Amino acid sequence: MYIDSHAHLFFSNFENDVDEVLKKAQDAGVKYIIVPGTNLDTSRQAVELSQKYDNIYAAVGVHPHDTAEWEESRLFEISELVSNPKVVAIGEIGLDYFYDFSPKEKQIAAFRDQIELALKLKLPIIVHNRESNEDVMKITREFAGSGLKAQFHCFAGSISDARELIEMGHFISFTGNITFAKADNIRNVLKRVDPDNLLLETDSPFMTPAPYRGLRNEPANIPLIAEKIASVHNLTVEDIGRTTSYNAYKLFGIGNKMKLSYTYKIGESLYINVTNRCNADCVFCDRKGAAVIKGYNLKMSKSEEPPPETYIREIGDPKNYREIVFCGYGEPTIRWDVVKSIAKYVKENGGITRLNTDGHGNYINKKDITPEMKGLIDSVSISLNSTDPQQYAELMRVDPYLHGEMLDFTKKAKEYTRVIMSIVGLSEIDAQKARKFVVEELEVEFREREYF
Repeated sequence: MYIDSHAHLFFSNFENDVDEVLKKAQDAGVKYIIVPGTNLDTSRQAVELSQKYDNIYAAVGVHPHDTAEWEESRLFEISELVSNPKVVAIGEIGLDYFYDFSPKEKQIAAFRDQIELALKLKLPIIVHNRESNEDVMKITREFAGSGLKAQFHCFAGSISDARELIEMGHFISFTGNITFAKADNIRNVLKRVDPDNLLLETDSPFMTPAPYRGLRNEPANIPLIAEKIASVHNLTVEDIGRTTSYNAYKLFGIGNKMKLSYTYKIGESLYINVTNRCNADCVFCDRKGAAVIKGYNLKMSKSEEPPPETYIREIGDPKNYREIVFCGYGEPTIRWDVVKSIAKYVKENGGITRLNTDGHGNYINKKDITPEMKGLIDSVSISLNSTDPQQYAELMRVDPYLHGEMLDFTKKAKEYTRVIMSIVGLSEIDAQKARKFVVEELEVEFREREYF
């Protein structure tokens, strides 16, 4: 299932065939479409479309091109449109300095006013940004911590911009331009944005993806965009569809949350949701929040934790997967005996195993568990997070002492299995220093995980 989060179906070139366009979209797997208005008239048209078609939702607002005559009184008219229950956002709003359709000061005033309205109405915003990145980022920073949630559509900022916006809790989307032959710069940014922070959009009737450039864009082209994202991230289109659909649910309230998953497939690997319990409380972890990853619901209480047999039944033939990964939103070594039982089954049946851990397994189990990995765990990914014990403690909300425990676990584990140490790509973490420490001093592999 896909959700097209941005399609202007009120444009004149859709006037005579909206029914056919929606049928083609449905056949392509597009379940829902959000139609953002660009001024008051088109916002009304978007609402009308949402009333006519069950699978269409609307966003209402004034695009920067139409802010030349902006007055605060327009907020009242936008608010009236929001009273319709199928309006899910304020948008498309933002800044555009490429054209001179509206003075900058008017654009900025309209942008700020509509953000304030969105906060008042507890709605997300859909942001347009063209050659106005400095001011868009500046204004967005002003609202950090306010509860504002946004989709930055047709994203054209830098990797550092994307990271900053994601750390503020916003979402990013790319259009068909990621399929263009000369779009390496955009794809390089896309590569660094975890799909857990992405939405899908066509921006119909614009930005038609290859191989249909030059033709009218429409929601049925969403799979082409999903395929390119999947290719860049080495995932499947099913992964992208599921993940972005959940993101649309999270931001706009469209669709349904999935039921609890004990095992979950991402790419060619199968992940084991061992537990939500953890001895750490990382600032970047959503364990206490929704606990969803790639569209899978991993929220699980202790009483819901299943026995090894449940996981084994869901795994089936482990050779069907590249590897079986013990992961989830908790620390798997809290249920070390369960991990070992499942790993034993996987290895006896020709599978490959990996353990994702915070490296506190010896501390948690009050014994050295690393020798027990031999023959059961083919690789272990350990969260380094920081080379500095104090920063490590602040990020993971644990005693600094556990930094040493984690390093000791690493040194012992590499005697029995392949070890990869990882950090989360937060702006305050020195990734180069961490890489040097891991590779040269600990002599194990290094990986940087993007923040989600």
